Amino acid sequence: MNKKIALLIILAGITISCTSQSKTSQKVKRPNVIVVITDDQGYGDIAAHGNTLVKTPALDKFHDESVRLTDFHVGPTCAPSRSGLMTGRYANRVGVWHTIGGVSILRKEEATMADVFKENGYETAMFGKWHLGDTYPSRPQDKGFKYTVSHGGGGVGQTPDYWNNDYFDDTYLKNGVPTKYKGYCTDVWFDEAIKYIEEKKDEPFFAYISTNAPHLPYNVPEEYYNQYKDLDIPEFQKIFYGMITNVDENFAKLQKKLKDLKIADNTIVIFMTDNGTASGYKKIGGKQYGFNAGMKGTKNSEYEGGHRVPFFISYPEKNIKGGKDVTDLTAHLDILPTLVTLCDLELPEGKRKIDGSDISSLLLGDKETIGREYLITDSQRVQSPIKWRKSTVMSNKMRLVNGTELYDLSKDPGQINNIANQFPKKVEKMRGYYNEWWSSVSTEFNIFPVVILGSDNQNPIELTCHDTHIHDSKIPWNQDYIREAKKNPIGGEFTVEFEKTGKYQIEISRWPFESGLAINDAVKGRPETISTEEISEGRSMNFTKGGIKIGAWEQEKQVIKDAKAIVFEGNFSKGKTNMSTWFKNNKNVDWGAFYIRVTRLSK
Repeated sequence: MNKKIALLIILAGITISCTSQSKTSQKVKRPNVIVVITDDQGYGDIAAHGNTLVKTPALDKFHDESVRLTDFHVGPTCAPSRSGLMTGRYANRVGVWHTIGGVSILRKEEATMADVFKENGYETAMFGKWHLGDTYPSRPQDKGFKYTVSHGGGGVGQTPDYWNNDYFDDTYLKNGVPTKYKGYCTDVWFDEAIKYIEEKKDEPFFAYISTNAPHLPYNVPEEYYNQYKDLDIPEFQKIFYGMITNVDENFAKLQKKLKDLKIADNTIVIFMTDNGTASGYKKIGGKQYGFNAGMKGTKNSEYEGGHRVPFFISYPEKNIKGGKDVTDLTAHLDILPTLVTLCDLELPEGKRKIDGSDISSLLLGDKETIGREYLITDSQRVQSPIKWRKSTVMSNKMRLVNGTELYDLSKDPGQINNIANQFPKKVEKMRGYYNEWWSSVSTEFNIFPVVILGSDNQNPIELTCHDTHIHDSKIPWNQDYIREAKKNPIGGEFTVEFEKTGKYQIEISRWPFESGLAINDAVKGRPETISTEEISEGRSMNFTKGGIKIGAWEQEKQVIKDAKAIVFEGNFSKGKTNMSTWFKNNKNVDWGAFYIRVTRLSK
């Protein structure tokens, strides 16, 4: 054979082989990702961690089959934890240092985990609790989720949530549109997620299942309460555990569906919680109830029990399985950069600096440590962050609490013995870590997240007193507080931005607009049952006037009999400003308005 012809045949064979391999590689599907995060369930609220009361067989099985991060930390409360998980950035850096008061809203500039997956060709969806903003540009659909089924605020029945939602047969927001669902809330989140997964099984997807359970109010189907009814524990704890067992059953259902669809091996499944236990460890009448795995502190605490939580991850195709422990210091901030590596993603251009670290090498067993110097968590829950407030600096097994208390968890896991006086150099070094961190995260403390008015993305837009900037003691953040009217948000302001110059209509109301109630109506309550909490009666406020101030523009009007709202109109220029609203009752007492709706009238 001619040498030239032979060479051409060889080259053609190589080309065909490479092309075939290229097509084959293109068919390799990126892993699906499912993150399940529960609300107010602590490290000790799982049987596999030593709790002998709670029933969690599915989570126990997943614990035994997964890789566990045993020194994993989040924020001590809901929204801060979620902001860190979603962005990979410290909560204080992204403007989410509280759960209410206008500082539980993710800033417009922040990109989320869902944005990253979406930019990389994934289908994205979330189900349940968002708690990072109910208004544009901070809703889940504004932050990378292409499909959403969610409640409002930080829990079902909170002020921004649909009126009269109580965990059963509620109205949730499907892609922002109020939609009636049948069944218990946790069942709805998982059922809707499973339907979505069935539809998207042939495409790479990211599904975020964020339950509001077992956060209060403590409501659960009676069958789950009955599993704990004979235990010598408080009634609320029986319901709390029942809510966890319901989550567990739904998690089992999800796992079975992945196997039935034959996508379990190529699906990364994560189970975690958002902070320490809320009701799994309580002292009542001098007696301690529940289990906290030997830790000090619960939800909202700077001590270990407030922010060390369970984290289980499984990815069988990459051998992330088998019941192995990772003992290195890790956090919710690490999950985004780690998933970027495991899923071979690219971060969007202009993505802000990520504070977390890629811990894929720990999960894959390539390393035992990433050599991290420190992590920090705190619980601010104020309008403006305060240095050292309810803070913990973590370095290996050392904990510097509030800048003055030092604990060595390797010898003192219960944080009983403060050894700061014995190790002043260690205290000084860890205070230095905190000062470095504070200088970095505090540069935008004076920039509140903005609610954008008049955007085509949400017009009309509804705001609630849940997000007014004022001390939290004055905010009626759930619907019982709205009914009882015991908290008065007068003096609070909203940070808003008119997207377009034009004519606007602003309505203020005492009741949610979907309720159909007149301003001065009263409403009936509902008694408690064996497995649900009471719903309070709603009293008439006898309002006679109402007003609004936007920048320097101010108006006040009389309440018309049987009116559902007071309506104002005005012309406003594009730009950022502050807005406040109020009512005045028949005793001339001012009250902050509970609900506001703004509509851009001009095109």
